Amino acid sequence: MAQSAFPLFGLAHLALLAAVPVVGLGLAAAIRARPALERPVRLGLAALLAMNQLAYLGYAGARGWIAPPAGLPVEICDVATWLAVVALAGGPPVFGELLYFVGLAGTAQALLTPDLGVAFPSYPAAKFFFGHGGTVAAAILLLAIGRLRPRPGAWWRALLVLDAYAAAAFVLDRLAGTNYLYLVHKPPVPTLLDRMGPWPWYLLTAEALAAALFLLLQLPFRRARTKEPRHD
Repeated sequence: MAQSAFPLFGLAHLALLAAVPVVGLGLAAAIRARPALERPVRLGLAALLAMNQLAYLGYAGARGWIAPPAGLPVEICDVATWLAVVALAGGPPVFGELLYFVGLAGTAQALLTPDLGVAFPSYPAAKFFFGHGGTVAAAILLLAIGRLRPRPGAWWRALLVLDAYAAAAFVLDRLAGTNYLYLVHKPPVPTLLDRMGPWPWYLLTAEALAAALFLLLQLPFRRARTKEPRHD
């Protein structure tokens, strides 16, 4: 695949970043104005995110970009998108909690420093921004309409789940020679990891940063016994 010449924080990048909260809050405003729209909007966004993921799997597979164990859709942002699909569809609160922490701390960072690996504009680039932006917009939407409310202690439970997933990915990376979650080496494009030292120290720094971000994200809900989120 051709390398991307996508300019970080150029006009296109800033417009795409701005669109994410606009979409999330705009959909929430529409639902508040017409509550009957809630279910169709949630399910519609869930369907679009799922179709975006599945269509790209077919596209990438047809071009030989998926050659197991390489190219599998197991990155954290892929997982976050499926968490968004389940949470939007009215799944158990734990899916919304994981989406909140992983989506806002991880997927949002990927939007800020995208590792496209392809030309822009292109279909893969559009898939990247729709999937990542849609995931973050889903979290914003669910927060705004009261369907996402992290319970006490949710931040450290989410961190444990993330660490367990990273440990499994690291084993796969070592056995298969892959680099899922950037656990073996940093991506070729500038990211926050460049500020965290060499391997393996950047992994420890990233863990500390994730813990700090998760804790900060919990703070708005720190008062015990937050209202239980609604779910179907």
